Amino acid sequence: MTETATATAAGSGANATATFAKKERSGGAVDPARVSAIATDTLAALHDVVRRHQVTYAEYDALKAWLIQVGADGEWPLFLDVFVEHVVEEVANADRKGAVGTIEGPYYVPGAPEFDSETTVPMRDGEKGTPLLFQGTVTDLDGTPVEGATVDLWHADDDGFYSQFAPGIPEWNLRAVIRTGADGHFAFHTMQPAPYQIPTDGSTGAFISAAGWHPWRPAHLHLKVSAPGKDLVTTQLYFDGGDYVGDDVAQAVKPELILRPGPAASGTGNEVTYDFALDPA
Repeated sequence: MTETATATAAGSGANATATFAKKERSGGAVDPARVSAIATDTLAALHDVVRRHQVTYAEYDALKAWLIQVGADGEWPLFLDVFVEHVVEEVANADRKGAVGTIEGPYYVPGAPEFDSETTVPMRDGEKGTPLLFQGTVTDLDGTPVEGATVDLWHADDDGFYSQFAPGIPEWNLRAVIRTGADGHFAFHTMQPAPYQIPTDGSTGAFISAAGWHPWRPAHLHLKVSAPGKDLVTTQLYFDGGDYVGDDVAQAVKPELILRPGPAASGTGNEVTYDFALDPA
């Protein structure tokens, strides 16, 4: 088995594209008027950029070549999730009153192992990192605990790699789903993740390099929290004082999503509590 250090943008991109292709999705019936309005505004904005910056034919050809390469690398899910999704999420959740959402990103995989209200997430023997107890309660907007809520957790390892998107990592490493009991409580024992670079050896990396930007995301936990009759919230939680919290390449950090862990009561690692209030569906 190859080591995670050999993970490539192409390999990660291919997995992200394959995962997206399996995703259940529907935009509903096609509304030609809406398609026309969005497409017209998008093209008008692009035309304005061409005129404003006096784009040359050489630059236009470079753009076409790059767009073709993004598809060849399988990096459209990565590119769009890094540079566009945060605005789509902002619009989609503008009326949410409970837990704050943010982007899903390209590395979610459904079907993680399910556990009761407290568990140690699947991990390798000797998994690197600082032990972290992440716990909280799922409630409705009135603060009533929600029984039977599912809390779906996934995150990168201490080297910045996700299972199923880099070689050499067990399938469900650092991925788990908890179902809350009558008190709405959940508790994950896991390892605190590290910041990571989005893949830089493919077309997305070439774009970032050409613009002189950095490719880093701050350390974060991904979560999907849902319950019958409640609106699912997808979010990420970041660590106070961590690198890149203030300049996340994906622009997904919000003040409400900052964790402030303290020393664990067990004497090993850190612990933090974060609660989720769910809106009605």
